[in-house]
Amino acid sequence: MHISEGVLSAPVLVTGALLTSAGTALGLKKMTYERIPEVAVLSSAFFVASLIHVPVGPSSVHLILNGLLGILLGWMAFPSILVALLLQALLFQFGGFTSLGVNTFNMAAPAVIAYYLFNIPIRRANHFIGILSGFGAGLTGVGLGALFVAIALVSTGEGFLNVAKVVVVAHLPVMLIEGIITAFCVTFLKKVKPEILEVGR
Repeated sequence: MHISEGVLSAPVLVTGALLTSAGTALGLKKMTYERIPEVAVLSSAFFVASLIHVPVGPSSVHLILNGLLGILLGWMAFPSILVALLLQALLFQFGGFTSLGVNTFNMAAPAVIAYYLFNIPIRRANHFIGILSGFGAGLTGVGLGALFVAIALVSTGEGFLNVAKVVVVAHLPVMLIEGIITAFCVTFLKKVKPEILEVGR
């Protein structure tokens, strides 16, 4: 869901940059020294997952894993995703530097929302609730991400309305795939490393 360079209007770019700056500042404030390796590993996972993408107009379709990042990192998803997108723009020209703020917000804000919606249910010991919550987190991360991309495009101009609709529709199957992947990851982590999810706390 990278928005390419030169597509968005200046007000949208500035708004995205300001929102991302605020989210990143809050994420860095919450990040302890002990959490840095975890944030780095998840940033790498996000980087790799979103490398393989299919262009859809000025955006693209690919795996994101922002729902999983949100569950595990909360607000720290902002700096984690920012670093990954910065490296992708630098190394592979995905997205762009001027659109970095908007692209980061479009991915990180849904991650934080997924955290607040599903963190408590996932922390419960009930296996079935954990699976459903993991699925919901993956679904929410991609769904809201696609919606935010569409809003950014439409806010730039009505001429992007059809493209915005295509972006949302194209991500419907990705939502289901991400939901399944996130549910499996949550189930696996509950078995092998439950403390990372703070299960039972």
